[in-house]
Amino acid sequence: MPNLASAKKRVKQNERNRTRNRARKSVIKTETKRLLDVLGSGDVKAATGAFSLVTKKLDQMAAKGTLHRNTVARRKSRLARRLNAAKAGKAG
Repeated sequence: MPNLASAKKRVKQNERNRTRNRARKSVIKTETKRLLDVLGSGDVKAATGAFSLVTKKLDQMAAKGTLHRNTVARRKSRLARRLNAAKAGKAG
């Protein structure tokens, strides 16, 4: 257990930030799964809307420091590839 006041405060901050970050990550996982389900069903229009929502949430997480910006870019890129493949499959 910490003895210094600053260390005690840091423990509280870490716990608060951990809880906040876990909640944000949970939202991202849920939205990503929703997008993948829509892609699996073949509804490209709904998938496009879900993709924009996921990318918005990811960008917010990068801005707040919950996820690293390169991690966010990688995830967005992978989801965009899947969306574009679904669009190409519908058109072709």
